[in-house]
Amino acid sequence: MFKVNELVVYPSQGVGRVERIESQEIGGVKADFYIVRILSNNVTLMVPVANATNVGLRPVCDAEHGHAIFESLNDRSEFTGYTGQNWNRRYREYSEKLKSGDLGDVAYVLKELFLIGKDKELSFGERRLLEQAMGLVSMELAYSVDRDQESIKEDINEMFADVIAAQESSE
Repeated sequence: MFKVNELVVYPSQGVGRVERIESQEIGGVKADFYIVRILSNNVTLMVPVANATNVGLRPVCDAEHGHAIFESLNDRSEFTGYTGQNWNRRYREYSEKLKSGDLGDVAYVLKELFLIGKDKELSFGERRLLEQAMGLVSMELAYSVDRDQESIKEDINEMFADVIAAQESSE
């Protein structure tokens, strides 16, 4: 059970704060809801308390896990390079990972898209996924390790400076 003012992560939306817990009757059935305000865009969500785990609502990761995510972003040993995989298949796979709510999955998408961008120009859809992944990862890491989101983005961009430079030189 989450508490009022607790920071939580809602899949594909990012970090939010539980503003209140309220009971409502919907269709003749009384249920308790977390009222969560997403911090990046001020959207308010009503998440049924009984269904919170099923929809992926979870606490913000701890600092130790946050630092591990940073390390995983910097590790390129598992990346085999752009294989020419069907863009639609890759887009669906990455979209599913972003919706999973798992920070490791979202960081994987971020890293893969950055590295694929070194070998080929990213499509509009891929760039959108990259931006979404960057926003989700940087926001959660900012709260996890108690830093500013912009400085987290700067650190991530610095990790991939060689990739960004290669993209800019090919334009």
